[in-house]
Amino acid sequence: MREEYDFSNGVKNPYAARLKRQKKQITINIDMATIEFFKSESEKTGIPYQTLINLYLSDCAAKKKTLQISWN
Repeated sequence: MREEYDFSNGVKNPYAARLKRQKKQITINIDMATIEFFKSESEKTGIPYQTLINLYLSDCAAKKKTLQISWN
């Protein structure tokens, strides 16, 4: 290990602000196909699948996306 490191050209973590947000642990029922989708994405990105689900839901809330539900 070096005695000193130079971080003068470092880049701020773009997700740091999200880490400071308060979170609440809940129980939610999610179908297996959805979980498997996010687990697959997790393997590709290296981001835990629960974090990916949270990021997706946070994005939906931030953009105030409305649900499009149709019963066929």
